[in-house]
Amino acid sequence: MIPLFLLFGIFATVQSLRPEITNPPVTGEVKVPHEVQTILRNSCYDCHSNQTNLTWYDKIVPASWLVAQHIKDGRNGLNFSEWDKLSPADQKAKLWESVNQVSQGAMPLQSYTLAHPQAKLSQNDIKVLQNYIWSLRVNNKPQDTAKIEALNDQSAALKKVENSAKIPQTPNGIAYVADYKNWAVVSTTQRLDNGTMRIIYGNDIAIKAIKEKKINPWPDGAILAKAAYEEIEDEDGNISQGAFKQVEFMSKDHKKYKKTNGWGFSRFKTTELIPYGKRADFVIECMNCHKPMEKNDYVFTLPIRQ
Repeated sequence: MIPLFLLFGIFATVQSLRPEITNPPVTGEVKVPHEVQTILRNSCYDCHSNQTNLTWYDKIVPASWLVAQHIKDGRNGLNFSEWDKLSPADQKAKLWESVNQVSQGAMPLQSYTLAHPQAKLSQNDIKVLQNYIWSLRVNNKPQDTAKIEALNDQSAALKKVENSAKIPQTPNGIAYVADYKNWAVVSTTQRLDNGTMRIIYGNDIAIKAIKEKKINPWPDGAILAKAAYEEIEDEDGNISQGAFKQVEFMSKDHKKYKKTNGWGFSRFKTTELIPYGKRADFVIECMNCHKPMEKNDYVFTLPIRQ
């Protein structure tokens, strides 16, 4: 049995290994209504800003190691104290993404709220955030002629690229799959911040896994494709698919993509199917976004229940 004084000595010694957590200057704060700002400060700022407020137990090793990592990851993904570094469109996208993660219970991280229960959001808090995001919705002009013409004009351009001899592929070696449009639809989502809709498709392996309720984890070979389109709204308020914006693929192979938790990520933008990312490590950005959904095998959009 280890003597108590020795345990105390070890504990005191490891405190010297405490990571340094600093608060860099605030360059530009997010401008939102007061009630929204209050929620963000209470539940998000400790990890997602340069205004971290550490408690006394946050400073004790080994807890400080975990807290330091939370802050590092949080600031890398979203920093409300450096809001001015984002374009207006990216600011709206980040807010939409944040509220989406909060609504699904992915944020704040459970490992953080266990020691910081004050960071948990109430249902009323979530409703306030959702109402704010709804107010930012891009209003689609009914029977938008320009959008309808754009949809018609782009079909030939997209087919030309798909039928070319050289199939586009992202820097990590994943090629575009033109056949995804013939796959079954798994689900649909809306991006209220930019007036677009997403259609999520699944290949045969993914659909089989859905029917057998074996999607946590998804089986190797499953591929999910998320295609983004502009929304077209008719005079009755009905939404339909408009011009193509981009398509993203998540390909499951737990060995090949071990470093990104079994998923290979790829994205192709515009009708020219321009591969996203300048280097193969662009997938770090993708994985950081999907990390909060670890309990759902890193997949945000779950299949529509049958």
